[in-house]
Amino acid sequence: MTHGLVRAFIAALLGLGAVCVSWAATVRVQPGQDLAAAVQAAAAGDVIEVMRGMYRTNLLIDKPLTLRGIDRPTINGGDQGDTIRVTAPDVTIDGLIVSNSGGSLLDQNAGIYIYPGSDRAVVQHCDLSYNLFGLWIEKVKDVRIEGNTITGKRDFDSARRGNGIQLYNTQGAQIIGNNISFVRDALYVDVSHHAVFRGNKLHHSRYGSHYMSSYYNVWEDNDTYYNRGGLALMEVREQTVRNNRAWGNSDHGIMLRSVQDSVVENNIVANNTRGFFIYDVEYTTLRHNLILDNHVGVHLSAGSTRNIVQGNDFIGNREQVRYVGTRDEAWGATKPDQTKNGNHWGNYLGWDRDGDGVGDIPYEANDMVDRLSWRHPSMALLLGSPAVQALRLVGRQFPVLRVPSVVDAFPQMHPFHLDWSAWRDKFK
Repeated sequence: MTHGLVRAFIAALLGLGAVCVSWAATVRVQPGQDLAAAVQAAAAGDVIEVMRGMYRTNLLIDKPLTLRGIDRPTINGGDQGDTIRVTAPDVTIDGLIVSNSGGSLLDQNAGIYIYPGSDRAVVQHCDLSYNLFGLWIEKVKDVRIEGNTITGKRDFDSARRGNGIQLYNTQGAQIIGNNISFVRDALYVDVSHHAVFRGNKLHHSRYGSHYMSSYYNVWEDNDTYYNRGGLALMEVREQTVRNNRAWGNSDHGIMLRSVQDSVVENNIVANNTRGFFIYDVEYTTLRHNLILDNHVGVHLSAGSTRNIVQGNDFIGNREQVRYVGTRDEAWGATKPDQTKNGNHWGNYLGWDRDGDGVGDIPYEANDMVDRLSWRHPSMALLLGSPAVQALRLVGRQFPVLRVPSVVDAFPQMHPFHLDWSAWRDKFK
């Protein structure tokens, strides 16, 4: 009897579960029908399928549901307000073209505005075009923005555009596989922590990415190119930046400003005006990066010290390091038993008599020739001449002519990146 009651109770629970599942409905909206009314009438958990067509409306999604496009329908905001506004958690927006938000920076008009408390929102496989901000995401947890193409109002001046994706005061965001261009900053990240940015293409904007006061984030396998600045990290801690490519940016590839306790590794930084711009950076590790064909490989200033800089390749930069400081800064290996941790310098003039792959004399960046070339840029025409190379040697022999420098005690004779030449002159 007892076993029978248990079986009946379980059966009743299973039946209740079946009823609960049946509450979620799929609603299909055809062109000409009122999409806003369908969203308003939907119940929590419903799926609204929007068929291919043009829908001129400003949507408010104030309950958990899925809005799914079939064959790429367009939701057009009519150049007013937010095209889609999300104010509820657990909303998914999938496969839509979202366009023509308003143009008010004061009101922060966006293609999709995700309001505070709209946790776990998902926006995927959408085209967000001709919006002021592509997505504005504020005070939420665990959003996922994946596989979207985002372009801004291209006819607006850069200062009048919004950002591609704006994150403010968020936790646990995943920004994956998006293609963002022709906005002010492709990604603007402010006071947002524990996020992952992976596989994005960020181009033709002011900054590819602009970080402010954001901690514990991972920036991985992204391309930032043809921007004014590639990746800008400002006032951040515990950041991991790995396996990215920053190239063809008119100012810097990667900016580190007021950064602590971070790791920057295995990145390719090529053909920028400045490869790295490092300002007020401490306790950060830079390793196994390829810095190639930049006007300045690394611009180092403002007391950036107590960092580990090892195993990097500096090749073909007109100026390897532009250093502003009052004392030498040691890079590479710091002990004789760590000689393989030095960096490779394409303009190293030393020798390797014992054939161990490590230069026998230290490499010094920022020497007398470098200083003269800063003051007299026309010297660049002579940098390969025997006379200028002799001047470098003279500067080493007579310390009175010497200035504070980045010093690598154990420079590596061979590059770590064996395929480095594939990046040379690639984007000029």
